[in-house]
Amino acid sequence: MTSLTGADGAPGPDRTAGNLFTPKLLTVLREGYGAVNLRADMVAGLTVAIVALPLSMAIAIASGVGPERGLYTAIVGGFLVSLLGGSRFQIGGPAGAFIVLVAATVSRHGVDGLILATMMSGVLMMLAGWLRLGTYIKFIPYPVTVGFTAGIGVIIFASQLRHLFGLTLPGREPGPFVEKLQALAAASGTLNPAAVAIATLTVALIWAVKRFRPNWPSLLVAVVAGTVAAWALGLDVQTIGTMFGSIPRTLPAPALPDASWDKVVAVAPDALSFALLGAIESLLSAVVADGMTGRRHRSNCELVAQGVANIGSALFGGFCVTGTIARTATNVRAGAHGPVSGMMHAVCLALFMAVAAPLASYIPLATLAGVLAVVAWNMVEKHAIAALMRSSRGDAAVLAVTLLLTVFRDLTEAIVVGFALGAILFIDRMGRAVSVETHKPFSTEDVPDELHPGEVDRGADPDTVIYQISGAFFFGAASTVGSVLDRIADQRQNFVLDCSKVALFDSTAANVIEAAARKASRSGVRFILSGVPGDARKLLETHDVTPPLVEYAATLDEARAALRLAQK
Repeated sequence: MTSLTGADGAPGPDRTAGNLFTPKLLTVLREGYGAVNLRADMVAGLTVAIVALPLSMAIAIASGVGPERGLYTAIVGGFLVSLLGGSRFQIGGPAGAFIVLVAATVSRHGVDGLILATMMSGVLMMLAGWLRLGTYIKFIPYPVTVGFTAGIGVIIFASQLRHLFGLTLPGREPGPFVEKLQALAAASGTLNPAAVAIATLTVALIWAVKRFRPNWPSLLVAVVAGTVAAWALGLDVQTIGTMFGSIPRTLPAPALPDASWDKVVAVAPDALSFALLGAIESLLSAVVADGMTGRRHRSNCELVAQGVANIGSALFGGFCVTGTIARTATNVRAGAHGPVSGMMHAVCLALFMAVAAPLASYIPLATLAGVLAVVAWNMVEKHAIAALMRSSRGDAAVLAVTLLLTVFRDLTEAIVVGFALGAILFIDRMGRAVSVETHKPFSTEDVPDELHPGEVDRGADPDTVIYQISGAFFFGAASTVGSVLDRIADQRQNFVLDCSKVALFDSTAANVIEAAARKASRSGVRFILSGVPGDARKLLETHDVTPPLVEYAATLDEARAALRLAQK
């Protein structure tokens, strides 16, 4: 089996099936890995860890679990993704895209249910990789990915309004988008000016650092500044310590979650959602890394690694792991040489836990909310949305439906519906792209407007008509092409259908040709098929498109020669 992913270093197919599942770490080590490479990976790993530290805790809190679980996820999951993955630069960890799903799972099934669903999703992703489904997952249409990413950004921002404004709710914050906004509006009288000031300072610092010192770790600078300001001024704001207590200095002992049959059945839909989103997110991140470096990832190997990482994360009390686009891009820009940088990022996070975990208790929740507000803003790809809205009404509709379903309904439903709409749009476009051209005189009134007749050969035999089909002859174009074949099969003594420019046939196309050939046979018309590829001919023959019903010619010239010979 041939894969689109290639040996490390250049585009091209893997030459053996085994290479499809060979971790990129082994590829890098076989190339020769020296001190210079290790130094580059250590610097890149530290850089990524600085970015991942506040994000991991902020994503965990926004997901409805303690900040320490975000660190467990980044450390264990991130290490395994880099150790076993099929991407040279992928950085694994908790991702903002999962906040909605994780929070909903915790609300319905508790933390134990979340951990079980994470482990089950890991098994599903491993199966997807072993079944070599990675290539198909990458077929998600671009408007769908832009739409659900933007929708997640909207939901993340809405989930942080409570901490951005320091609001106090009488009960649990609602999950659904509309109910959430209503509850927050009702609590507007509890606004905390100190929290607003800290959140504003955080967002402003992130923007300023990125604008004037782009090489500095803007997120960490903003979190440290916000924490110091709140502590030094004695501001009355909620912190990680006041809400969650202290962060442990070590990873917990591995433990299996409750896996009773009833629990497994209850969390199965959540596990499927985790697996679907994790596969899409991780492979998109790997594609981004490929575009930045010219390398090629191994999609099925990456899926298996993501599955193992999710199982490992769950064993240590973490939650969903996926490839993270922002941290992966940071890894590339920091000069990483290979997967060792991702492993070093996990080690650096573990060292932070061991040495500086108590300091995290002072971080204001408003600061982390400011970080996530920036993340949410960046997730809404403004330029991509504008381009899709201008490109076509079909793409705009797919984008809008996916975004709205993500915000107001459910992420999995949004992806499924968006993908279905994208597929229908593609079928319609491919069906319109097919053309039928004639090389012999005939009345253009007999041809539907959507088909495009070619130049007429005035010197041709009037008893013979030759048509050439161009494009994909499949079920989406079968009705249009069939209407032409149905009208001309009884108009001449000889009919040649040139298929040399047909990109593909399907069973519906074969059925259309078979029906036209039988009608021609009943009318005494000689029917010749020319330029039919070998695979397509086998398909046609299975539908009884065989001599004497039709004749086959290798080329159009051969078909013409056969007709001239018959005339003699």
